Amino acid sequence: MRVMITYTVRSELVDHSLELLRQVYADLERYRPPRLRYETFRLEGTGQFMAIIESDGGPAEAAHHHLPSFRRYRAALNEICAQPPTVNHLEHAGAYQSR
Repeated sequence: MRVMITYTVRSELVDHSLELLRQVYADLERYRPPRLRYETFRLEGTGQFMAIIESDGGPAEAAHHHLPSFRRYRAALNEICAQPPTVNHLEHAGAYQSR
């Protein structure tokens, strides 16, 4: 499964959102769930975020969903977002990486 999630955090709460994300990534480093790739990007200077998640199984089985820090972050999004998360399932169409 590969998904892209986009959302916009209210400008006055961006720092709070980033702190919650740091906690999620610290837990990911600590527990190192297998078969998971999780990346979050912020559009420079804005409250717009995009996450790309790759994992085995469906969204409910994704390993990061079981982390308390992720649950706190996901619950906070309901309060801090100007635009709530939108989930898009991605189909691979091609790739290139220079070596």
